[in-house]
Amino acid sequence: MSHGDTFPQDQGPEMGLIPMKWGRMAQGTLEQSRQIGRGCVKKFLYFSNFSPFRNKYITNLFSFFLRFNVENFQQLQALIFAVEEINNNPNILPNITLGFQAYDSCNVLQKDLEGTLQVLTGYNGIIPNYRCLENIPIAAIIGPYTSTHSILLAHILGLYRYPQVSHFSTSPVLSDKRMFPSFFRTVPSDMFQSQGLAKLVLHFGWTWIGLLALDNDYGQQGIQLVKQELIKAGACIAFSENILMSQPDRNARHIVNVIKKSAATVIIVFSLPVDLVPILDEMLTQNITKKVFVASEAWSTSTLFSDGKFSDILTGTIGLALHSEMIPGFGDFLNKSLHSMTWLKLLWEEFFVCKFAGERNLTVTLDAPIKMLRVVAKAFENMKNIEAPKVFSCGKSALSGRVFSVNTSSIFWVPVSVCSQSCPPGFRKVAINGKPACCFQCIPCPQGEISNHTDAVDCVTCTWDEWPNLQKTKCLQKNIEYLSYEDPLGASLAVTGIISSLVPVVILRLFIKYKSTPIVKANNYSLSCLLLLCLPLCFLCSLTFIGYPQPEKCLLRQAAFGLVFTLCISCILAKTIMVVFAFMAHQPGSKLRILVRPFVSYLIISICFLLQLILCLVSLVKLPSFTEYDTQTKPGIIIVQCNNGFSLAFWSMLAYLGLLATISFIVAFLARRLPDSFNEAKFITFSMLAFLSVWVSFILASLNAQGKYTEAVEVFAILSSSWALVACMFLPKCFIMLFRPALNSKKRLIKDNSHL
Repeated sequence: MSHGDTFPQDQGPEMGLIPMKWGRMAQGTLEQSRQIGRGCVKKFLYFSNFSPFRNKYITNLFSFFLRFNVENFQQLQALIFAVEEINNNPNILPNITLGFQAYDSCNVLQKDLEGTLQVLTGYNGIIPNYRCLENIPIAAIIGPYTSTHSILLAHILGLYRYPQVSHFSTSPVLSDKRMFPSFFRTVPSDMFQSQGLAKLVLHFGWTWIGLLALDNDYGQQGIQLVKQELIKAGACIAFSENILMSQPDRNARHIVNVIKKSAATVIIVFSLPVDLVPILDEMLTQNITKKVFVASEAWSTSTLFSDGKFSDILTGTIGLALHSEMIPGFGDFLNKSLHSMTWLKLLWEEFFVCKFAGERNLTVTLDAPIKMLRVVAKAFENMKNIEAPKVFSCGKSALSGRVFSVNTSSIFWVPVSVCSQSCPPGFRKVAINGKPACCFQCIPCPQGEISNHTDAVDCVTCTWDEWPNLQKTKCLQKNIEYLSYEDPLGASLAVTGIISSLVPVVILRLFIKYKSTPIVKANNYSLSCLLLLCLPLCFLCSLTFIGYPQPEKCLLRQAAFGLVFTLCISCILAKTIMVVFAFMAHQPGSKLRILVRPFVSYLIISICFLLQLILCLVSLVKLPSFTEYDTQTKPGIIIVQCNNGFSLAFWSMLAYLGLLATISFIVAFLARRLPDSFNEAKFITFSMLAFLSVWVSFILASLNAQGKYTEAVEVFAILSSSWALVACMFLPKCFIMLFRPALNSKKRLIKDNSHL
């Protein structure tokens, strides 16, 4: 019985019970006159929707019979066995003997109605609300087989409170006790089966499902419950078709065409076995295979498909079945019954095309009718003993709260039934307009995002210091980039800067050694020494651009570069101006002799240096440089660099240096032809030209450089411009002092001046 269903205590007939197969009384069935045992006889009626003989004519001897239905024959035999078992048990219904009468509905609702009214009237004729016979009361009505037929009978029998018990009607509607107060069943509602089918489908990851159902209460209510469960779980319905019982071919051609065109591999079928046969026949005709059927309990274990005709189509079918178990003594009872029925032997040999071998070792697990009759008998006994009605247990079929589980050890291969293949990690799902949610596209995660599970709806953005791997399935720590001493480029520039800084020191030592020579005296010894002291600092300031850009280093590097180079260019500018002043002061009557004094050159240097110092202090106070982590320039790399605050400050400082160098270049260019044996104006011209060329090139290169190469370009510009000053200003003088000492003599100086 359904969990929660009870027999009414004070309504209906004196005792109630009937199993059912509807319609007119079948010939050859046990009738009312068959009584088992002695004592008071209480009769029940058994109705079924299928005759034991149905489908496809058999030739020869039994050509007037339809195909023999083994299942229905077994159910009838199980009913007889249960009646005899109860009547032979003195502990159940003592002094009461059960009898029964079986009816066949031929699977026609009109026959159900006709048979029901005949039973209520107690006569072959139909007289509503009138009973012709009073001698043997009806104990109960068992059946019919299907929910649609049971609902029809339950509406009528409920008016008279006749107990109706079904062992196969699973429609959820029948659980409504207000509409069907006297209906009971020993099977669970389709609500539980629908949940089980949905969980079974989802367990295997099937999300693109086809639905096929009978157009009756059983099929429509069951498939709707399955549909709700599937949609709730996120699966999608590829198609939903009805098996039309009103059509002889059950609309098979249309249904099979839909199945053929659909990409759905899995099809849930709520149908009775006989109604599914035309569909399978059509699939066999069109050679449609590789579909997986998920069967409802009505046909999952049916022997109708046991002949192997549809084996290619039904291979891989899975489904739910009601729990059944061996009933002690039932196999022996069947052997005895089969042996005593001569007509059955002949039919057996014709149907199974084999010799009937007599007694057989039968292992039959058809326990539903037997259990149902036992439950009814127990109810009668409780009523006889005036016990209060109670909820009947479903036995092993009852819901025990166990978690749904599937034993997959015997499943060799699970097919795939999806509208779109799952999106692997690294991709995300994008819905396709006009299609169900199960149909989607897989697109890679955008740059900087990952997805680490299958069928991700959204990608996750990595943190600022992380970057996706190539598969975009996990975030990795970003590489840090800066011009380091470990980097070959940084190391080579650092070594070059350090070695280069020694060159001006060596030249200074050489100038000190030859300070009394004409070439040193003629080129402003004091300013030359000051310039040679500044040039090593120019080379060494490049080291502030190498290594991890700490905040202190960021504050120091640009200021040091600007001030040191300003001091160098100021010295060169002062030397250039002093050359002009010296020539003009030697003119007769010139008043510029006062400008040739040393303090003038130092004044020029101080003024130029002071202006740059003020500019640097303002930029340090107002717009200080700081360490910056650039994550946008290069994907997957953090560029650690110094942010100069406001680029205008750096470019202003560089522009000021350019201005000083330009002035020096112009003045030196104009003074290059002044009569002087050691006139260095032409060397200053070349040095300033080289200096300006280097920094113009730096500006162009820095616009395209990224990351550590921006720092490397600036270091290269510093070293190159410093070498331009050293090479153009001092190397020619050193060459004369070391390799042409004759040119560095007073005699040579007097000789050159005599040609002026």
